[in-house]
Amino acid sequence: MADDTLAESAAAAVAVEAAPPSTGRRIARIAIWLASIAFVLVLLEVLGVDVEAWLRSLVDALTAVDVEYVVFGLVFQTLETVLSAVAWIAILRAAYPQAAIRAMPVLTCYAVAVAGNDVLPASLGTLVMLVMLLAVIPESSFPGLVGGQVVHKLFFVVAGAFVYLYLFLSVPGSFETELSLLSEHRALAVIVPVAIAIVVVLIVRAFWSKLQGLWERAKRGGAILADWKAYTVKVLVPSLGAWLCKLAVIGIFLAAYGIPATFHTIMSVAGGNSLANVVSVTPGGAGVNQAVNSATLTREDVDRETAIAYSAGQQLITTAWNVSLAIVLVAVVFGWSGGKQLVATSYGEAKARAPDLKPRRRRDSASGSDRS
Repeated sequence: MADDTLAESAAAAVAVEAAPPSTGRRIARIAIWLASIAFVLVLLEVLGVDVEAWLRSLVDALTAVDVEYVVFGLVFQTLETVLSAVAWIAILRAAYPQAAIRAMPVLTCYAVAVAGNDVLPASLGTLVMLVMLLAVIPESSFPGLVGGQVVHKLFFVVAGAFVYLYLFLSVPGSFETELSLLSEHRALAVIVPVAIAIVVVLIVRAFWSKLQGLWERAKRGGAILADWKAYTVKVLVPSLGAWLCKLAVIGIFLAAYGIPATFHTIMSVAGGNSLANVVSVTPGGAGVNQAVNSATLTREDVDRETAIAYSAGQQLITTAWNVSLAIVLVAVVFGWSGGKQLVATSYGEAKARAPDLKPRRRRDSASGSDRS
């Protein structure tokens, strides 16, 4: 019932713009939106938030590297967002075939998630996206959308595991170091997995009656898995493309700061960023990313100042771009009033739901995916 109420209230926000405005009016609304953001930034400065320092840091980051690196980096950053959204579109269309799901609203919701995860703590942007999708897809349910999110994460879990495995194997003696406890107490290799399996079975049996209804709705989000050809072509391939674009962004910005963009270095940074996202509750992993990247790159004979400059520069530039892209898409696709109300409603609901989904979010973060 709560999902239905939310869907109705948020859908009403979108319906504010019932009559599609002309192109000129849409452009004017974008200009108004950007002007409003400028006003908010000034207001934050008056209230004591050091926005000027952040903007100064962004300008410094933009001027510290050649413009062609910034342009190419943002092209691949945009492609990463678009390709990930393409996978989401396929998942949602398979889950809700009667809903006539359009591409642009889904792309917009996903862009909001990417931008939100850059500026909100605890990957709250992903939850905002799910609530927005609940509003724009009338037939959807929150468990179904969470199921879709799990399907969307499948490739990125494997990709993240590949990165971790590569880094683990690339350090001589890693297996001996990490598995020394099991080598000394071989019985634990059998006892621990069996104990975990028993606990899982007991929990499932205890809550099975409650889980059945939830599972029926959640598995609808994974409907595309019933057609492996469709999943491979429409979800797996775009997801692979998005992941490669993510690695390309890392490589381009490494080169921009004069750091050798080798396969090992890119994998090290990607793994470090993933680890930072797991342990951080700051917006976008700010601070933690810089610390992890500094530690990672100094092991590759990169001086600490250059490593920190690279990490901060890439994060500042891509964050500013992701936020700008999301703002423009929301204004164009949902309109000024409807978009503003939809995002505000979704953000409020996301904050209310966040405590209940915190454990799941933590597990998903380990995939090292596209910040959604």
